Amino acid sequence: MWDDAVTGYDFGPSHPMDPVRLVLTMGLVRAYGLDRAADVVAAPAAGDSTLRLVHQQEYVDAVRRASLDPRGADGSYGLGTPDDPAFAGMHETSALIAGQSVGAAEAVWRGETAHAVNFAGGLHHAMPGAASGFCIYNDAALAIARLLELGAERVAYIDVDVHHGDGVQTAFWEDPRVLTVSLHEHPRTLFPQTGWAEETGGGAGEGSAVNVALPAGTGDEGWLRAFHSVVPELLADFRPQVLVTQHGADTHFEDPLAHLAVSLDAQRAVQASCHDLVHEYVDGGRWVALGGGGYAVVDVVPRSWTHLVAIAAHAPIDPLSEVPESWRDEVYARTRQLGPGRMTDGRTPAWQPWDAGYDPADRLDQAVLATRKAVFPLRGLLA
Repeated sequence: MWDDAVTGYDFGPSHPMDPVRLVLTMGLVRAYGLDRAADVVAAPAAGDSTLRLVHQQEYVDAVRRASLDPRGADGSYGLGTPDDPAFAGMHETSALIAGQSVGAAEAVWRGETAHAVNFAGGLHHAMPGAASGFCIYNDAALAIARLLELGAERVAYIDVDVHHGDGVQTAFWEDPRVLTVSLHEHPRTLFPQTGWAEETGGGAGEGSAVNVALPAGTGDEGWLRAFHSVVPELLADFRPQVLVTQHGADTHFEDPLAHLAVSLDAQRAVQASCHDLVHEYVDGGRWVALGGGGYAVVDVVPRSWTHLVAIAAHAPIDPLSEVPESWRDEVYARTRQLGPGRMTDGRTPAWQPWDAGYDPADRLDQAVLATRKAVFPLRGLLA
């Protein structure tokens, strides 16, 4: 899913969410010829009736007003804050990004494609009535809500952004049709200070929210161990009809806004695992993959999301391959930085499976065990 206008999602020159990350990602996708391996299509912007699947109309109206008069945004509804400064055209661009994720969900549900990617999406912090954490409209939640509207009875959402997927969890807190799983840095050390293992859903949705709060400093082995100790078992039990995944690249050790130590190679490994899991546990292999956070906008984000597109397109890129020189020239022309030379950080990620045993003194294992104890029995699974 791509429309050049999504690069208008621009909070200003001093904001860490630089739209150049989207420009450079699409440039690298094209440099590897992935725009020929997969269809590149655009969907229309989400209209008010679609936005209301998740967001309150009064909030949508507030976004529209702030979009027309950015200087008038005073912090109400989370707009006009340092995290979410208002900008001209904010409503239109945010609705366009949301439209790409909704369009991806529709195409996958209707069988027009098995996999769809919107790396401009994954804006998972936006709440029903407020902007939050660089996110205006919650395209991930809107895509899921649209799937439910179309008749889906079981949708799984896997979020591996370094920040908790709080907005998506909130949207479906009491809905047993949606399983939300978030692996993120521990709320003690990172925004949004939510995503504790004990957050497991409410009402009829009890047991449908899953949170793995990872210790700061977690690297490849721990990150992959946590993912594989929780996600496959839950998907095997839930058997979703569609899998929606969010692939924020801000888990990387170079990211300036967080404190995990994950490599590009581990990010690629999780992307590949999501692809394998969707073919194993989801009828028709229905997969909607989204971007998310990521603020190392030259070295990390474009490579990570290009790997994601390549995996979804069944045209995986050899991590040892040299990055096309044409793309590195584009990087320098746009940023005056030297782009990375290969599609790898030179790591070979590995992990110990949970069923091989765990160390009760290890902080990572404590986090995984807390999650399993909190939610697995609610789902009839052994902790």
